[in-house]
Amino acid sequence: MQAIVYKSTGSWYIVQASNGNTFNARLKGVMKLDGITSTNPIAVGDEVNVEEDTESEKSVIITKILDRKNYIARISPHNKNQHHIVAANLDQVLLFATLKNPKTSSGFIDRFLVSAEAFHVPAIIVFNKIDLYKKKELELLQQMKKTYCAIGYNIIALSMETKEGLSNLQDILKDKTTLLSGHSGVGKSTFINNIFPEKNLRTQEVSDWSGKGLHTTTFAEMFNLPFGGRIIDTPGIREFGLVDIEKAELSHYFPEMRALIHSCKFNNCMHIEEPGCAVTAAVAKGVISVERYISYRNILDTMDIKNY
Repeated sequence: MQAIVYKSTGSWYIVQASNGNTFNARLKGVMKLDGITSTNPIAVGDEVNVEEDTESEKSVIITKILDRKNYIARISPHNKNQHHIVAANLDQVLLFATLKNPKTSSGFIDRFLVSAEAFHVPAIIVFNKIDLYKKKELELLQQMKKTYCAIGYNIIALSMETKEGLSNLQDILKDKTTLLSGHSGVGKSTFINNIFPEKNLRTQEVSDWSGKGLHTTTFAEMFNLPFGGRIIDTPGIREFGLVDIEKAELSHYFPEMRALIHSCKFNNCMHIEEPGCAVTAAVAKGVISVERYISYRNILDTMDIKNY
């Protein structure tokens, strides 16, 4: 029988079989996990084969993990030498960001977008809590919309208070498997509670003293959308450590740079101070956003740090 993993707690899983039935599941004891280098061999969104558990009628045993279409991974928060698969078999990822209460930095957004590009998962940025924005935040939102839309990213402005942008967002989610991600406190759980009032997911206010969100989701979990499709809620993340990306290929995951790298004088151009660099020339002309280029340089610098 085939099933999809809907929740992972580390040792036990919740799976939904193709007939719609839901089971607790565990890994077969002698199952080989060749090539698995992540902290979690099975992730939410994985398609698996299961068989009946002779020890319990309410549970099944996972006997095989089917090939993944794709996945998103990050450096494990517990072990910098390993990576953690956030979710698998995705159609798209929604990055929830806020420009106030708490503020999401453009550096964090760009780092996340690099990861999505590297794992070939289309990314959409949702700027939430726009009802809280004053003149400064609204101007910044327009600037960021201009920057990201110009390089091909879809931007949605959302308010769960006024419902602005909600129907547009639901249209984008329909019939897709979508990962929701972002810092704690940016409103993912509030958004899910609006779609599924019966879930009553825990939400918390942003910490007054730190200005940062508090973690409310402990494990990744997938939900079937009432209008078709699935969403995967994930624990709020403070940092997003990139996995398996070499310095020389970083610019390939900035779409505006990727379009120009073959115009550089040198094949191994790092787009820093090399002569004949098409990327730095485009930055100087305003064709490439200075903020995005600064993000590129900042990420490049952190890649010098061991165990990055």
